[in-house]
Amino acid sequence: MRNVRTNTNIINNKKGLKKTAKTDITKIVGGKAMQIEIDKEKKKKLLIIISIIIAILIVIIFSFYIGNKEFRTFLDRYVLGKEITENNAVTIDISDQENVSVYAFDKYITILNKNKLALYTNTAKKEYEIEINISEAIYASNNRFLMVAQKNGQTLYQISEGNVMWQKELEGDIQKVDVNKNGYVSVITAGKLHKTIIVTFSPQGKELFKTYLSNTTCIDTSISNDNKNLAIAEINTTGTLIESSIKIISIEKAQTDPMNSVIEIYQSQSGQLIKNIEYQDKNYLICMYDNEIKRIYKEQNETIVSFPENKITFANIKLNNYIIYTTEKSNNTQVTLTNVVTQKENIYITGGATKSIRTHENHIALNLGSEIHFITTNGWLTKKYTSKKEVKDIILGEKIAGIIYKDKIEVVNL
Repeated sequence: MRNVRTNTNIINNKKGLKKTAKTDITKIVGGKAMQIEIDKEKKKKLLIIISIIIAILIVIIFSFYIGNKEFRTFLDRYVLGKEITENNAVTIDISDQENVSVYAFDKYITILNKNKLALYTNTAKKEYEIEINISEAIYASNNRFLMVAQKNGQTLYQISEGNVMWQKELEGDIQKVDVNKNGYVSVITAGKLHKTIIVTFSPQGKELFKTYLSNTTCIDTSISNDNKNLAIAEINTTGTLIESSIKIISIEKAQTDPMNSVIEIYQSQSGQLIKNIEYQDKNYLICMYDNEIKRIYKEQNETIVSFPENKITFANIKLNNYIIYTTEKSNNTQVTLTNVVTQKENIYITGGATKSIRTHENHIALNLGSEIHFITTNGWLTKKYTSKKEVKDIILGEKIAGIIYKDKIEVVNL
């Protein structure tokens, strides 16, 4: 009996040891799990602290960049690489070419010389060369579409990605061309029986309809981004004062019932001169007059900005969702960019007087003579080009710009 009890105690002790071992292991595993959770929490807090510090540093740097000209110049030149100098950019040589015509669209710089249109990339590489029967060109572009027409002639081409998509011979002398982002085209021609004939084409080059103006002169046209409407800006000079008006035509109705295709007519004040019109995103029709810029949207005709007399130096509406105008203040140029939907303003100020501006999509080029500032519609400088001599002209595309001299074109990649 004594032996049995002893064996029983041994068995019970072994069970106790196993139970204790299990308890200890559980404590160890639980402790490690708790430690891992604590470590994760510490890492999470550390990441939050680091993120806050980085955010604060970004705010501080951004504030210095905006408010301190010397700091901004340092960052632009040495960190962001925004500054380009003459002979520090890739160059297209035009020294041996006579009567060249240059233009920029999409990602190409085009050079027309002796009926050959060459398309260059941002590395100054000639990617395409197209034979076209054009000597003196009128250009228009949008998205990937380039229109080239013979000035005061009859020949019209649509070009895309280095190919002639279609060609037309028109009646009357071509005065102006417009193309929307989908490839719909309107052409203003001067006729013999009518003062103006406006011809509208599909993206495939099919003539959709003609619009005849007998008593007025067409200043500009624009096709809406949804391809539904054609806007015509016209002036009447038969009276003592100029009369400007904007006519909205339904493209669909004009093909089947042209007599009833006019949707709206907006008459301006007597003496007010219409200069340009442009359909922007969301089908806002922007209208620039000699003294104000208006927007037409859903039958509402509203003023975005009025020009104080002799205060505005340049204005332009050929942008995406924005208009631009410049004023000279204390030897500085103030550029005001106004969103046509929200009417929120972005301001860019630079020293010196602006000699000319170019606009395309979201880009603006300010010509200060021997210095070119490239900015975007948000008011930010993207590139600054400086030269020892005065720049002859600038061409501006969606992704590329060209600084034109007598013997060369310096390419700026946007």
